[in-house]
Amino acid sequence: MGRYLLLWELDPTGVPISPQERGTAWAVLIDMVKQDLRKGTLKDWGIFVGEGNGYAVAEGTEVEVANALQQYVPYVLFQTHPVASVSQIGEVIKALSVKKPEKRRKRERTNP
Repeated sequence: MGRYLLLWELDPTGVPISPQERGTAWAVLIDMVKQDLRKGTLKDWGIFVGEGNGYAVAEGTEVEVANALQQYVPYVLFQTHPVASVSQIGEVIKALSVKKPEKRRKRERTNP
């Protein structure tokens, strides 16, 4: 199971001009987000104040996360970035720290 940073942006062509319609659309979006938070697919969600974009943190397999995001298409566009935990990076550092035997180079033969 992986963890993903999602940077999302509303598609401006789908945002209603009327404030009332926009409020209704936001209510639907927020209800969908709350449902994903309850299910555990989303671990965190936020909007950048005054903007039509924000972030979320999702957890699951690639297929689970992709399926969850499809419900927001075509109104929300996503950039998805896999995230490594501190313990995972610790494993990478550990692997780098292990001294590996040096490969011996073959000697080139010179023709007399």
